[in-house]
Amino acid sequence: MDMDKLTPQKIVKELDKYIIGQDKAKKAVAIALRNRWRRQNVPAELREEILPNNIILIGPTGVGKTEISRRLARLVNAPFLKVEATKFTEVGYVGQEVGSIIRELVNISLNQVKQKMMQGVEKRAKKRAEERILDALLPYEKPKLPANLPPEERREKRSEIEEQKQKHKRTREKLRNMLREGKMEDREIEVKTDQSSDRRVEVFSNINLDSFDIDMGEILSGMMPSSSQKRKTMKVKEAREFLFYIESQKLIDMNEAKEMAVKQVEENGIVFLDEIDKIAGEESKSNPGVSRQGVQRDLLPIIEGTKVPTKYGMVDTTHILFIASGAFHISKPSDLIPELQGRFPIRVELNSLDEEDFSKILRLPKNALIKQYKEMIKTEDVSLSFTKGAIKAIASYSAQANARMEDIGARRLHTILTLLLEDHLYKLPNFKEKKIRIRKNDVVKVLSEVIKDEDLTKYVL
Repeated sequence: MDMDKLTPQKIVKELDKYIIGQDKAKKAVAIALRNRWRRQNVPAELREEILPNNIILIGPTGVGKTEISRRLARLVNAPFLKVEATKFTEVGYVGQEVGSIIRELVNISLNQVKQKMMQGVEKRAKKRAEERILDALLPYEKPKLPANLPPEERREKRSEIEEQKQKHKRTREKLRNMLREGKMEDREIEVKTDQSSDRRVEVFSNINLDSFDIDMGEILSGMMPSSSQKRKTMKVKEAREFLFYIESQKLIDMNEAKEMAVKQVEENGIVFLDEIDKIAGEESKSNPGVSRQGVQRDLLPIIEGTKVPTKYGMVDTTHILFIASGAFHISKPSDLIPELQGRFPIRVELNSLDEEDFSKILRLPKNALIKQYKEMIKTEDVSLSFTKGAIKAIASYSAQANARMEDIGARRLHTILTLLLEDHLYKLPNFKEKKIRIRKNDVVKVLSEVIKDEDLTKYVL
């Protein structure tokens, strides 16, 4: 979507299509996203001075922290990476792997840029793929005119070669029409694969080569002797997709793609740093090898802005938007080191979900769970429906389960619905009825005993 037209209100409206409630969090991320556009439109001398409003989302699991960030990135097609902060607390990784966050983000960005560029060369790539399929279906070797032929025989031979050429052309056009009409889809052909693009050399070493701005695999591959083209046998419908990808890659300017990928990360990249509460608080006495403050200090330069070397060049992290999240049951945001707290000026607390929220989550979002199950069961030529009473009962039992056990937010609905529909999902497609209607009594019958029995609840839900 065009960022010029994405006002904060419109961003929140788009997020409302997928996430119920959490208005404060939506408002905060919408302002942060719009501020990026505002920064890019201020005078150049001030542009570099404006820093992103990094955010900490505080709330239990399953209330929409990750989904808000992911949908925000999809809205503007921004490079997005979710990473667990706890990944960097393992012994041997502290202080070494934080740079991999940016390298992974650049790889994601490069794939996005290549996809966009492939759309620009789609027509040409399809045309070239079609020609290669026709070459495989009807191989043609140009006849050679023998030397030292008498003039009369030479004329006859030329005429014969021209006739063969025209015949081949007519046959090729007939095959082209059959190909476009889908009559050749299951015909098997031999396709030449470009081995130069597939060659890979894996390097095993104790040194973290990924931290250097070089691609050792590419360098060593270049030193290897080039292998001849190999042939793969596949059906026409598979070859079309395979050759389209190969031809698209040839038409793309990879140097331009790499430059665009790096720029996209620097200007529009979003990093979702989950479980940040797990690296806050006092040091672990039982595991002295893990330094929580050490990990925070390693993350600090990347969040406040530094240059990270990647295979595609140096990446400046100054204007990447970082959204951190955590439940903060044991620790609190003030337990983070002061320098890191300063880099997350905005803190938003997300609400736990209640019965009314569960009811809305089941019905209203574009990707609502009930809609998902309806579409899945529809593939078996069976329709699924829920009464209002059934939806209310599902929401009620979900809220009760979260209150009695660990609060896992909306994820509880997945468990409840799977348990409720288990028999139907198992019996399909050998189900006599073509309509399944879930009523309140059905929900009570399946879930009441599970909720009453505390031991059973822990294991089943």
